[in-house]
Amino acid sequence: MGADQASDGIRPGGPTLRRETSRLLSFSDGVFAIIITLLVLDLQPPRVGRGQLLHALVEQWPAYLAYVTSYVYVAVGWLNHRAAFNRVGSSGKALQWYNLGVLFSTALLPFATSVVSQAMREGDEADQRAGVALYGLVGVLVSASWLGLYHYLARHHDLLDQAVSRRFFPTERARAAVGLLGYALAILVGYLASPLFALVIFLLLPMFYTVTSSGLYELRRLRHPHG
Repeated sequence: MGADQASDGIRPGGPTLRRETSRLLSFSDGVFAIIITLLVLDLQPPRVGRGQLLHALVEQWPAYLAYVTSYVYVAVGWLNHRAAFNRVGSSGKALQWYNLGVLFSTALLPFATSVVSQAMREGDEADQRAGVALYGLVGVLVSASWLGLYHYLARHHDLLDQAVSRRFFPTERARAAVGLLGYALAILVGYLASPLFALVIFLLLPMFYTVTSSGLYELRRLRHPHG
């Protein structure tokens, strides 16, 4: 997001949130912080003999890749969450449940990250296929939870800051759909072809969300300011 936020209903520092929405945002920030901290627990120092440390560290590359991929995914999820709720003026029970759905699915990432990391380091090809399938399923679940949240906000414009464009959240649904289809594709590719190809897709998807973290609608407005 940038300086043009004011024209889309986002005042500097965000809109004045009602107390219930502010508490929801604070609680969610805490959950995201815990999730992103748990990811690093899978990075364990190898227990090796003298002179073997460097080789052992290099052999742990799947753990590093899984950590970076999931860290970026959770970080961008947090940015998406802030971008969404900085546009929300009030909330109700339904929105709170949709938000809990996002947190529930995202909280599964440390487990999926650990499984796919261990499978790529120590398992055979069958284990690797199962590991990437599990990670892909969690990715599908996370994307589906965001799709539900964006769909709800797109249909309940009365909950949003008055100046927020009605096109913002309908456009955000497309971002969530990209993730849902992308992770489903990764499952098929990883299980039927090669687990390494699935890892590439897992890495590319967070990169896509990083580039579009301010939202597809905002990105389009920056590219076509007079459109």
